[in-house]
Amino acid sequence: MYEEVDRAERLDGGVGERVDLGHLADGRGDRDRAAAGVDDRVDHARGGFGIAPVVDDDGRTRGREVDRDGPADTAAGSGHERYAPVEDALGLRHVDHSVRPQAVASNKTNRLVDYRHRPGSATRVDARRPQHPSTEAPGMRRTIFNDEHAAFREAAHGFLLREAVPHGDRWEEAGIIDRSFWKAAADQGLVGFSAPSELGGADLDDFRFNAVLDEEVVATGARTDAFSLTNDIVLPYFTELTNAEQRERWLPGITTGDTVVAIAMSEPGTGSDLRAIASTATWTGEHYELSGSKTFITSGIQADLVVVAAKTVREGVSGLGLFVVPATADGFSRGRKLDKIGRKAQDTAELFFEGVVVPEADVLGEPGKGLGYMMRNLPQERLSMAVVAVAHAEKALRITLDYARSRNAFGKPIGSFQANRFTLAELTTELQVARSHVDRCLEATTTGELTAVEAAGVKFWTTELEFRVIDRCLQLHGGYGYMEEYEIARMWRDSRVQQIYGGTNEIMREIVGRDLGI
Repeated sequence: MYEEVDRAERLDGGVGERVDLGHLADGRGDRDRAAAGVDDRVDHARGGFGIAPVVDDDGRTRGREVDRDGPADTAAGSGHERYAPVEDALGLRHVDHSVRPQAVASNKTNRLVDYRHRPGSATRVDARRPQHPSTEAPGMRRTIFNDEHAAFREAAHGFLLREAVPHGDRWEEAGIIDRSFWKAAADQGLVGFSAPSELGGADLDDFRFNAVLDEEVVATGARTDAFSLTNDIVLPYFTELTNAEQRERWLPGITTGDTVVAIAMSEPGTGSDLRAIASTATWTGEHYELSGSKTFITSGIQADLVVVAAKTVREGVSGLGLFVVPATADGFSRGRKLDKIGRKAQDTAELFFEGVVVPEADVLGEPGKGLGYMMRNLPQERLSMAVVAVAHAEKALRITLDYARSRNAFGKPIGSFQANRFTLAELTTELQVARSHVDRCLEATTTGELTAVEAAGVKFWTTELEFRVIDRCLQLHGGYGYMEEYEIARMWRDSRVQQIYGGTNEIMREIVGRDLGI
């Protein structure tokens, strides 16, 4: 009953000549080359940018200047920004390679980078070359990404540091992220990039880009689930189940950030049992009338469009349907913004539908086949959660290693005690195993080979490892780990829900168990 993810058609179009971005990967070589007067340039055929050293009056190199529209040696002016290495919370260096655009064209060709590639043009990242330090456990080197993923990572990292991280506390207090941030993220090409380019996307049907962005949200500490929700979970419904008219009507708003989307599956009495959905969509002869209630809906407070799963009540049709409801529809209302124990910056809501009129033009796919559609998309959703789980645990481990080296007890660092050192060794090794498995699943999803059973397995195993690792890391912080001002405390709270949503881990075990023929 669980269908495999259908990802048979892969990206095979793109742009421009590639350059060796190896010196950008660790934030060191670029400064060395700039200091030596090397004029590094990246010239993409569409949406490219140029890079040149920036030198103070006293002759010291401060960074480089980025020109999005012209050659690298253009004088400072419109469209330019300087950037310098940014120190993260762990004392690791990151370089912000992103540029805030002064204006963004409607077709988004004016973004900082066009990440698409021609067949055969993208080079593999050398496994021996250091990767972005924010997404690696000690000793790990990853080989599944190419230079375009590395460029995307640097751009996303810089944008999140600048536009998301400074607002985290305020977002948590308000229980919601700013719409202006979401619009800025879309302007940078971080929203809906798998959509067709003519509708504002970038034709990036490569889930590794999704994984890169998910990892950078964790690495920077940006407090939002909106990227994984929109790009990994909801967008496939709008790209794979829509007809041409629907795509042209809905996708441009999504890719520009003007339209916030959500998906409403869970109900007060159903939880992970989608077959028990009680909401109904009754055919009147002219349209459907949707009635019911939903709960635990991420982005439910801000959503402009909601994909609603409901039982189809129509002669000759049985099963669930997927119905797109605009927030302006009569009969649609939002309940309270739910008060969660973690992930407080992400709004979560109750939604109510009382005789909402849904025309046939707003039905996704065929009525009655909604369960199959959801089963097809759930493996990608669950892999997304596994990506976040491992990245989250790796960050907690890095924070704890730093703490264990600097915090003294009985006259020496706490990490030097055998019990603590062994614990850290075990966590490091477990995360290396998890990283290898998740990366293998990422490879499988890019070729359409990842099955629902495999996705269920990686979801429950990594999310339980995530909480176990972060729980041990909090313990190693002692009393400080229980203090709000320590990041490990928030990470601990935020990690717990991963074992619940996307299907509880008990349901994941049931999926894997049934496949064993037991």
